[in-house]
Amino acid sequence: MNKQFEDHVTQGMISAEALLALGGPNLAYIGRIAIEGAEGYGIHGPDGTVLAVAESRDLAFAAARQHNLLPVSVH
Repeated sequence: MNKQFEDHVTQGMISAEALLALGGPNLAYIGRIAIEGAEGYGIHGPDGTVLAVAESRDLAFAAARQHNLLPVSVH
């Protein structure tokens, strides 16, 4: 699992395993991330793998939908 996504999950109220079980393979979790000093919105698969990074939240949601994924926000 991606370390940054794992950190966000462990700071919240739900485990990574619960997210995977809840969403199944068709959910994409969208949340703010920083990679190499640049901030954006990560598009994460159900297991926390970063699938892509977008410049804006709207773009991240649109990209997920274009790939037949159901985007949901994570904080």
